[in-house]
Amino acid sequence: MEELSKRLQRLRKQAGLTQEEVADRFGISPQAISKWETGASAPDISILVELAEMYRVSVDELLGKDRDKTVVLPPEERKDINLMNVKMHVLSADGDKVDINMPMSVIIACVKSGVEFNIGKNGGALKDVNFKDIISLVESGAIGKLVDITSSDGDTVAISVE
Repeated sequence: MEELSKRLQRLRKQAGLTQEEVADRFGISPQAISKWETGASAPDISILVELAEMYRVSVDELLGKDRDKTVVLPPEERKDINLMNVKMHVLSADGDKVDINMPMSVIIACVKSGVEFNIGKNGGALKDVNFKDIISLVESGAIGKLVDITSSDGDTVAISVE
């Protein structure tokens, strides 16, 4: 498992930020960021949420918890698809954040009636998500994180079914 110090360094570099830029964001010294990334110290718990948002990951991911896995349940363990919930997390490159939690039955009704899930400019990050395919996956027993997309313009979409 990747150490916190290495994960913080990797996430900072993936975000295209310098240690100085991260330090300025939190009003601390660049040396403090260096200590985080060498393992000499760790970020204060009070800034974990903002740090995770800056790096566009969950706090769980920031701290090293594996991302949700997709699991296919055997028929005898599946529950009624209409009783399941869909969680959508959309984070635009512009900083807009949308969290949606709704019953799968609503998603099914929207797809059947032709409703499109558009968030943001030009339909946003959800415009290319094929909800018919998601419904088919769930009908086949798939649960967990089914969609995890980062677009070329920086929008992120995560869709989980439970």
